[in-house]
Amino acid sequence: MKNIIIAFCLFCVVFAVQAQKYPTTKKNPHQITQFNITYNDDYEWLEDVESEAVKNWRNAQNETANLYLEDVKKKYNILGKIKEYKAFSSGSLPAKKEAYYYKQYILDKKNTGVLFYRKELNGNPVDLFNPFKIYRDNVAAISGYMPSKNSRYMACAVSLDGSDRQEIRFVDFDKIKLLDDIVKDVKFSNIAWNRDSGIFYKRNTNQKTFERDSTYFLYYHKLGTPSGDDKLVFDASDKNLTYRHFTKDDKLYVLVTNERTGLQSFYFAYLNQEDFKLEKFYESLEDYDYHHTTKDKIYFSKKDYQWGEVRVMDLNKQNEETQIIPQTYNHLLLGVSFYDDYIFCQYKNLGKYYVAVYDLQGNFVRKFFTPEGTSFSIKFYDSKYKNLYVSVYSYTISPQNFKLNITTGSIDQYYNDYLPPTPTLFPLDHFVTKNITCKSRDGVDIPLTIIYKKGTALDGNNPTLLEAYGGFGVVSGPSFEPGLLCFLEKGGVFCFAEIRGGGEKGTKWHTDAVKLKKMNSFNDFIDAAEFLIKEKYTSPQKLAITGGSYGGLVVGVAMTQRPDLFKVAVPKVGVYDMLKFEQFTVGRYHLDEFGSAKKPEDFKMLYSYSPYHNIKEDVNYPITYIITSENDDRVPPLHSYKFAASLQNRAAQKNPIILKTRSDAGHYGKSSYQDYFEDEAEFYDFILYHLNP
Repeated sequence: MKNIIIAFCLFCVVFAVQAQKYPTTKKNPHQITQFNITYNDDYEWLEDVESEAVKNWRNAQNETANLYLEDVKKKYNILGKIKEYKAFSSGSLPAKKEAYYYKQYILDKKNTGVLFYRKELNGNPVDLFNPFKIYRDNVAAISGYMPSKNSRYMACAVSLDGSDRQEIRFVDFDKIKLLDDIVKDVKFSNIAWNRDSGIFYKRNTNQKTFERDSTYFLYYHKLGTPSGDDKLVFDASDKNLTYRHFTKDDKLYVLVTNERTGLQSFYFAYLNQEDFKLEKFYESLEDYDYHHTTKDKIYFSKKDYQWGEVRVMDLNKQNEETQIIPQTYNHLLLGVSFYDDYIFCQYKNLGKYYVAVYDLQGNFVRKFFTPEGTSFSIKFYDSKYKNLYVSVYSYTISPQNFKLNITTGSIDQYYNDYLPPTPTLFPLDHFVTKNITCKSRDGVDIPLTIIYKKGTALDGNNPTLLEAYGGFGVVSGPSFEPGLLCFLEKGGVFCFAEIRGGGEKGTKWHTDAVKLKKMNSFNDFIDAAEFLIKEKYTSPQKLAITGGSYGGLVVGVAMTQRPDLFKVAVPKVGVYDMLKFEQFTVGRYHLDEFGSAKKPEDFKMLYSYSPYHNIKEDVNYPITYIITSENDDRVPPLHSYKFAASLQNRAAQKNPIILKTRSDAGHYGKSSYQDYFEDEAEFYDFILYHLNP
């Protein structure tokens, strides 16, 4: 009798949650015909995200979401365990920039990180820049920093509301004193110093947060002068131009790309000339990635070589170039770093990672491999002792630090007073990590990383989380996440699918899923889900899917194309109205990825998978938790609003559709320690609640 009562109570809770009433959303019928295709945009009014009507609707949705999540927490509330795992995890090495070492620390869990520096690797840390002390706001967060050439000043980029729009503040090292200089409206910009005198930065001129991006201008700010007097150095307002900039030795370099023609032009200006007049010194129609400039030589890679290679060209003999590090089939070149007389190349091969060391002529020196299932990041190089310092980590292992000696080949784990020896949270064989492949519908091998606790019975009844990114040629790799450990400890299976559109198998892996081939990306994800079900890792009633940004689009497409495959979908900060993506914020930069809705062929492809336009009136879609941020000026929240409204406002939808808009947050969510882990806990609570009822 007792079991019957418990079962009945659980049924009532589930029924109450699933019968959740949503805020009223008005439907304004709006029919559009384009290229002989007629479609509806009934929730276009939600695009005006700064209007009172939309803000009220958003707030009502958040109230509904919070009530729902409170019910979820009554059964699953893993926040405490996540914090415990984090507290007992090891930390990575500091970064070295110019003369000193830098690391951010959390002093108050309600606030964002504070930047500290050390003069020596094991030296006493000094509080250099604390955003809360300056802004008295726990949202303001350091988004980047760069010391001047001789480490006299530090420039810190700060996001005040989570968005990509930032301001730059300056600190005097000797006095640990904040300067009066403030540079505002900085966006998508690195900080390039003119020795110790000032910085070059990109300025944004948008008047509204979510309008089409207008980051066109390269400016120079001289320390001690008003920002209104900053000098315009380069104007890329020609709609086809994009650029990047950096300083090296006595020059400013600007690399300009004409997106229409593909022409890449290299300019430089002497830093000791106040007008910074740019002179063109190299131009090419070939697609290449720039790596390094030293003296009169430029190091770069041609994208014709899909696995990655390195070549050098003498700028005095521009018709002559030499490939010094050839590509190796199936060994993906992830990154190239130059320190003193060495080139450090990071590679990935069949899920394994290593660094290969060469001299500047391309002569091989040695290789260092990471342990099975782990990746690594290069932190800095000590030229005196020829030690390369790296942090090694995995999905289940927090950062472990090593020094690799270039001369002897020795590998030693590194500790100091601030990075003491810390045992791993679990024995190294506690979790099983598999790097395997599954076949896509067109016969292509899709790499999968699958992780579960040792001893888990693969009987088709495991709660499983499938994730992917798969866009823009991005190479996805593991990152340590305490919340995932909680999921695995409760019997979960995690799978990351390296679908086409990403860069995990070279440049062709990316181009095989762009524009008119874009469906390959989504089909790969769906095929990975079917593989997990077929191989008894899980079942449709135990499978959840997630992804962020482009990965949010992947989830949106998968759940609307194959709702029968998934129990739960959690798309984060995704693009869902593909017929309008180019009209807002950074969409103008992504036409080479998606095509343009202004072109007939591209339009038909975009329409065929656009999640917002492929919602059917008679389908009950999976339980869905849509996450966005109110200040996300990379993927504006209007996409999530329209997608959620269309899903909710249908009689056939019985499964809950929950929309949460994170306040005071941008594309990467909340910045403070407390808020970040609360969001992570809510995510896994939601998944566990529905997969382990």
